[in-house]
Order: sequence, then structure tokens, then C-alpha cells
Amino acid sequence: MRAIEVAADGEPDAERAFFVADLSYVYRQHIRWKTLLPEVEPFYAVKCNPDPYVLRLLAALGTGFDCASNGEISQVLSLGVDARRVIFANPCKPFSFVRQSAKAGVDMMTFDNTDELYKVARGHPGAKLVVRILTDDSKSLCRLGLKYGAPLVTVPALLAKAKELNLNVIGVSFHVGSGCFDSDAYSDAIARARMAFDMGKAAGYDFSLLDIGGGFEDATFERAASILKQSIQTHFPVREGLRIIAEPGRYYVSRAFNLAVNVIARRAPSAAESGSRETDVDSEQPSIMYYINDGVYGAFNCIMFDHQSPQPYVLSLKGSFHVPASEPLSACSVWGPTCDSIDVVCPVTQLPRSLSVGDWLAFENMGAYTICAASQFNGFQVSNVIYTTGGGFGSAEVREALTSGKA
Repeated sequence: MRAIEVAADGEPDAERAFFVADLSYVYRQHIRWKTLLPEVEPFYAVKCNPDPYVLRLLAALGTGFDCASNGEISQVLSLGVDARRVIFANPCKPFSFVRQSAKAGVDMMTFDNTDELYKVARGHPGAKLVVRILTDDSKSLCRLGLKYGAPLVTVPALLAKAKELNLNVIGVSFHVGSGCFDSDAYSDAIARARMAFDMGKAAGYDFSLLDIGGGFEDATFERAASILKQSIQTHFPVREGLRIIAEPGRYYVSRAFNLAVNVIARRAPSAAESGSRETDVDSEQPSIMYYINDGVYGAFNCIMFDHQSPQPYVLSLKGSFHVPASEPLSACSVWGPTCDSIDVVCPVTQLPRSLSVGDWLAFENMGAYTICAASQFNGFQVSNVIYTTGGGFGSAEVREALTSGKA
């Protein structure tokens, strides 16, 4: 598949940065999920990476989709996905979005406050509501509980109001935070969900859905799956009629996307400058500065928004893909292309001093919360994607892009 338009050699943007997406990795992650959590239906969190080929693959594999806006819902439904495979998992939606959801046939949606119930009663009275409860997300990269989630003490009143408005609440959802490295958080959350189920029974509801949210990390997935299965068995021993879903995002795509960037400029002090107090503005700043053609306003927004610290390695050195392991390294800094001093990708990293303009660097694990939030600040284009099925940077089309600027 040809997914990038790179200008011919000598034309503007000939050295444009690009992603390499391995769709076979997304498939393998799905098989891994179905093996370790066979009772839990994955509803992919579209916001993590709405790449059209990722969505098509997951749709073909039968996953559901966690959408947060009309735009995401439209993108998913345009692929032929049944509206019953979509959950509108945004607890605070514009009223127009609620009405449009009703028109699109998307009935499952979350809430965590009384005002949302009034909106749903007016705009989508036939909705199948899921109350989102607050859980402990203190050990996650992104603490979503700062913004969403009803404390358990408020749940009875919310359910009473839903009953009063003649709304159908079908279950409970939670989210332990994006990028959760403490798998024990799922155990605590399942226990809280059990209490919310009991509150539902007291309010006159018979809940049939448990949404265990997202936060799944590739490195800790086995442990998280084990804890979840044990906790579900403990708190929901009888599961007849109970549907369990989850909202994984980065789990599917983080490691499926890598990024190739071109060294577009270099600053290194001359012998005379090395001792100059004028040029030595910050004595702790590495003296060699490399500038690349993607930055924090583009794919590396994950540094600011997702608390990531991506580190590069050398793809090509002086036109060769064979970089000697003995190549000496030095403390360097890596900067994005925009005219803004906050556009720093790596304040300090180890790279060869011998890198030149035109050489290529690579960053791994760039599939989550990168492309989706990239901007065109300063007129720089968002990096495009080359799709592979296992070849990575070693595939012929990727090597061609690196050497000739054509793909």
C-alpha cells in the first residue's frame, strides 16, 4: 500500500518524516486478547489512534468501538460497523451529539452526572445508559478520574433520578486511567463495580453490562488479565446474562507504529566556540543539537499530552543502513522543526557526534496518542504512514523512502 506522497528528490519536503505501521502486530494483539480474556469483548478506543486501516482491520476482526464524539462515531459507522458495536463512552456530551447518536442508532452511552440524564431524556430517551463510577487511578500516566467518574456515594441518587426520568440504565463502567502500570487497580475497580451493581438492584435495575474500561499496557497485560479474571470470578461468580466489555487503545497500537525522521539541521560548537561564554548559554545543555522534521506540535505531542519520553536510534549514517556498533556516542539534544523553543524532543540523549544533515533517526512505540493530536503549526505537515505486515524499517518500500524520498 502506498500511503505517502513524497516529493521527488530536490523538491520541497523530499525528506519528509513518516510512520511505519505494522498491521500484523495489531492482529497479534487481538489474538493475544482473545486468548487471555476470552470473556471480555474489546471495544477499541478510537481516540488513541483513528488510523483508517487500523479501524478497518479491527472492524473485520469483530471488535467493538469506544467513541467519544460524533466524528468518531461517523468514522466507525462508515466502515459498515453495526451501531450495536459502538459505545458512546463520553460521560459529558453536547446535547446535539446525544440527538445525533439517537439518529445513528448508537444506544449505549455513559453518564456520571444528573445534567447528562436530563440531556439524554430529551434527546435519546431510548438510550441504554451505563453509569461511570470513580476508581483509583493514582498510579496511571493519565488520571482520567480528575475529570470523569461518579463517586460511589453519589450513585444511588443518580440511579434514582434515572428511574424518575424513565431511563434505562443497563450497567456500570470505570476507567483506571490511561497507561495503568499498577494492575492491582483493576481488582479495586471490580470491587467498586460490584457495589454499584448492588445499588442498581436496590434502585430497581437489573444490570447486564460491565465495562472495565482501558489503561491496558503491553508489558503488563498478562498480569492485568490474570487479576481481572480472578476479580471478576470473586465479585461476579454468576455471570449468566452478564456482558463484559473493555476499552483498550494503546494496547493495540502503541508498538505497531514506529516513526522515521530526517536530520534537517545540526549545530555543534567549533573549537573556538567551545570556550566562549557567549555561546555557552546553559552549561548543562548538550553541545551538539540535532534538528529533525517532526516535533512536539506533530507526532511528539505525546511528550506533552501523554507523558512519554521517546528515545531515538540511528537508522542511517552517512547514507548507510549499517551503523557500526562501535560508533562513539555523545550527549546530544534533539529538537523539532518549528520556531518554538519548547519544541524539544529529547533534552538529552546519546547519539553519534558524526550524524549529518540527511541522516535518519527512528523512534519506536509511536502508535498511541501521536498522530491523533498532531497539528500543522508553523506550516509543517503531519507525518504520513507506510503500512507493512511485519517488514518494519527493513521492508523494501521503507528503504526506498529512506534512500530516495519516494514511496
